Amino acid sequence: MTLLRERSDRRRTAPSDTGGLLTGLLLTARPKQWVKNVLVIAAPAAAGELFSVHALTRLALLFVLFTACAAAVYLVNDARDAAADRAHPVKCRRPVAAGRVPVPVAYATGIALGALAPAVAVRLCPPEAAALLTAYLAMQLAYCFSLKQVLVVDLAVVTTGFVMRAVIGGLALGIPLSRWFLITTGFGALFMVAAKRYSEAVQMTGETGATRALLTEYTTGYLRFVWQLAAGVAVLGYCLWALEEGGVPHTSVLPWRQLSVIAFVLAVLRYAVFADRGTAGEPEDVVLGDRALAVIGLVWAAMYALAVADW
Repeated sequence: MTLLRERSDRRRTAPSDTGGLLTGLLLTARPKQWVKNVLVIAAPAAAGELFSVHALTRLALLFVLFTACAAAVYLVNDARDAAADRAHPVKCRRPVAAGRVPVPVAYATGIALGALAPAVAVRLCPPEAAALLTAYLAMQLAYCFSLKQVLVVDLAVVTTGFVMRAVIGGLALGIPLSRWFLITTGFGALFMVAAKRYSEAVQMTGETGATRALLTEYTTGYLRFVWQLAAGVAVLGYCLWALEEGGVPHTSVLPWRQLSVIAFVLAVLRYAVFADRGTAGEPEDVVLGDRALAVIGLVWAAMYALAVADW
């Protein structure tokens, strides 16, 4: 009877354990971060070449591949940092640090995804896009193991990851990339990355072990300088793009391209409020968590769309 009861208990707990492991792996892959991969549509949207079956199919594939690469990096990162995360007041809740996902399983899943995504890209994507995706994965893994401990380089690597997302859609569809697009995207990403670092540095003041060790080597004054500089260059780049054809007669109802500068500047100024307070955490949380910023973003997107459509 005891043996039968033990077997029955094992049958009841096994599915739950499996489900808990799968849930833990999914949480380790950071689903909230996947919204960043929507940037793959940036270049095609800017060029007005978004709405075709070919474009949508290829961009959907790129979104999935970038998500797989990012998940692979998160899994490897959490497996590598499991011991350190257990001593952190917040990161200790991560599935790998909390023991819900064994370290070997996290490593194995991350390696499998990291090998599969580039292989699929080589088969189904243009060579340039496949090479960029592979370079993104290699750079992010290098960041996990060493580059995140190097001053300034850590900011550059995270920023470059955003730029790669924005560029790959254009490469995959053969769309020429504007220099202003690259400048605005690059410095806009640096603005958000530096604002996040600055917020982390402000929040950890007077605490030990509260966040990444590298932040103790930055000063809040330096990080403030970086995000302010990046915000200024991003606004300048966008203005130069919007006004580049300002003297050319437009056929639309209003000069949407030029008017979109207003919404863009307002969005940067609104985001800077959170950066200045030291509450600019993950970019997606800031944008989606603030109603005013979300509305400004929608207005900007509408103006941008009208400019592309020449309505």
